[in-house]
Amino acid sequence: MRGVRLWPIYRFNKKSIDHTSDDELVQNGNHLVDVTQPQFTWRAVVVGLLFGTVLCFSNLWFGLQSGWISMMSLQASLVGFAVFKALERVLSIPFGPAENVILQTTAVATATMPLAGGFVGILPALKMLDSDEANGARTELNFGQLCAWGMALTFFGVFFAVPLRRQMVIKEKLRFPSGTATAQMISVLHKRPDPTLDEEPTAQSSGIQINGNEGDSSEDGGVRMRRQESTAAVESIGSNDIDNTSSAQLENISAASAKADSVDDVQWAVKLVLLCVSFLMSGGYALLAHFFPAISALPIFGSYLSEKWAWNLMPSLSYAGQGIIMGLPTCIWMLTGAVAGWGILSPLAKTEGWAPGPVTDWKTGSRGWILWVSLAVMIAESMISLGIVAFKEIHALYHRLRHYRRIVTSTDNDTPHQIQDLDMHASASNQDLDEVDSRFLVPSWITWGGLVVSTCICMGIVKALFDVPVYDTLIAVALALPLAVLGVRALGETDLNPVSGIGKVSQVVFAGVMPGNLVGNLIAGGIAEAGAQQAGDLMQDLKTGHLLSASPRAQFAGQMIGSVFSVFITAGAYLLYSKVYAIPGPQFPVPTAQVWLDMARLVNGHPLPPHVWPFIIGFALLFVVLPIGAALLNSAAFSEPVCRRLAIKQATLQRWWPSGIAFAMGIYNAPNFTLMRAIGAIFVSISSELLVARSKRIQKASSGTEMSGLQETLIRRRLGILAIIMASGFVLGEGTFSFFILLSQAFA
Repeated sequence: MRGVRLWPIYRFNKKSIDHTSDDELVQNGNHLVDVTQPQFTWRAVVVGLLFGTVLCFSNLWFGLQSGWISMMSLQASLVGFAVFKALERVLSIPFGPAENVILQTTAVATATMPLAGGFVGILPALKMLDSDEANGARTELNFGQLCAWGMALTFFGVFFAVPLRRQMVIKEKLRFPSGTATAQMISVLHKRPDPTLDEEPTAQSSGIQINGNEGDSSEDGGVRMRRQESTAAVESIGSNDIDNTSSAQLENISAASAKADSVDDVQWAVKLVLLCVSFLMSGGYALLAHFFPAISALPIFGSYLSEKWAWNLMPSLSYAGQGIIMGLPTCIWMLTGAVAGWGILSPLAKTEGWAPGPVTDWKTGSRGWILWVSLAVMIAESMISLGIVAFKEIHALYHRLRHYRRIVTSTDNDTPHQIQDLDMHASASNQDLDEVDSRFLVPSWITWGGLVVSTCICMGIVKALFDVPVYDTLIAVALALPLAVLGVRALGETDLNPVSGIGKVSQVVFAGVMPGNLVGNLIAGGIAEAGAQQAGDLMQDLKTGHLLSASPRAQFAGQMIGSVFSVFITAGAYLLYSKVYAIPGPQFPVPTAQVWLDMARLVNGHPLPPHVWPFIIGFALLFVVLPIGAALLNSAAFSEPVCRRLAIKQATLQRWWPSGIAFAMGIYNAPNFTLMRAIGAIFVSISSELLVARSKRIQKASSGTEMSGLQETLIRRRLGILAIIMASGFVLGEGTFSFFILLSQAFA
């Protein structure tokens, strides 16, 4: 029996769902697509849209507050599974892993529109332009114009990501840590073997290894650190035990996981209670903060530091949840940035008279002065990241061409046979790369036709809204696409998508293309960032789908549905926020908008604040050296003697290596945002170690034997899942309750 088909996404054979025979699998090359379970269902799409909408509201709230945007693919798969777990008695067809892939793809596409559409960066920056800087251009948009703007940026990055999948996911098998972690989580939830055990990468991950590797992540809006939340919470709890486990041990873990209910013997009722309790606790704080605003800025360091230097604590559980998701190393480096920026540089600039205004003022205060240091750090690290990736691409291409030229120009009698063998090998390799039947792939005419049409839509809408010439928009899209390739490759290797640096590169280029046009400069940066961010998010999802034998065509459909739906949701929510709150204002300082605006002013000839140049150069040089050192850590010849000398494991050193983006976020965010993130990460890390130690004592007391490494790993993974559930409830609770508070104020 066939299920519903979407040009056609899958064939669904309802019989024998639990027992798959060879003729119930579609194979081309060496990869299988299971047709005994649906690859695309509207129930998965609807739940993905609903959860993605909640995430979208939360992302818009936190993005406007502190620049933090989360992809939350792992949380989407968890919540989606929990929903269908509760409904399993009334489902005629069980909820399967392929459906979960579609659900989280749709949810992520819906959730990340606040960043992809520039709602937490570009659009507020346009509003902040002075009248002479705007030069008569439109800087505020109504609902219809916001929707049109979202449509202009939504599609071309998605279409461009589809052909990249073949090279980066199939051929090179780049790790895409967040996508891989999400696939592992889905396999655990659905009691399947670890999908990564059978994959042998042909290209080792290299480049800049970001500490902890989550998203999300991290994420930031406009300078989002794309180290995804999918792995940081588990890593912060599990340390490096899983990373340093051998392949044989991993197979034992997988087998033991199946026997132990897939490493998740905590009842789902307990997990749902944990999610609901954490959600309500965080929502309760949102209500208290609304009626008693004073609790949002507790002067825990004394009234002097609070009133004079803005050192307060905001006891928000949502920010504690963000810290858990980001991971301990990232939060520590954010805290380091806060101490350097707000504890050292800000008092220095104020006392020396370089920033005489109020500390928190963007224009005359030390907050605006230290922002330039933060911007220098972000640009330096992002540019070096892109440079390393570009160098490796050029180096690999050079060696391939050199090898082929040596064969062609050889006078050896075997040369014709070598060329023939080379061609046959390439042909066979290409056949092997067609890992699924063509019915499950996005047709080329849709990919390239969609890219052309979406580019034309972008040019027309940008021309109508901002009077930017169509050829300038075409240049912006053409520049965005190769930069997106570099960003996606960096994401696949390091879990960091340097969208901030990509946007800044576009701003630098357009300072020459459109000199003096700040509106056009911001638009060009937004186009570049949107392309890289959309392509990167979809590639993470495609990696998840590849590991779990999901249909790429079904994922593409889910991505498009989620993106279009989110345009209208985000536009409406943004208008509500603008109606009720001042943006920028005390509640929503939109720091990433200020970053965009300062960069646009700088490249168009505006002067820097006094005496900031030496600090910009010093910090930029530091964060040029650190990424290069991180890249060298992936080389055994360099890392092994260093690790031996320091008596530290390579994975541990990579995990704790300084993160420039995290350091910069600590500077441009006020300390109250950073402190609670660090508290959340530290609390969970200490708690997990105490629980593991307690489990060891109990086992030794009861059985007289020491806990094995396998048992400890399973315990840490269970704790990691529980920590993610709790953190998700914290993040979603305040974001959701705050949005309902917004609705009550808007329609009062």
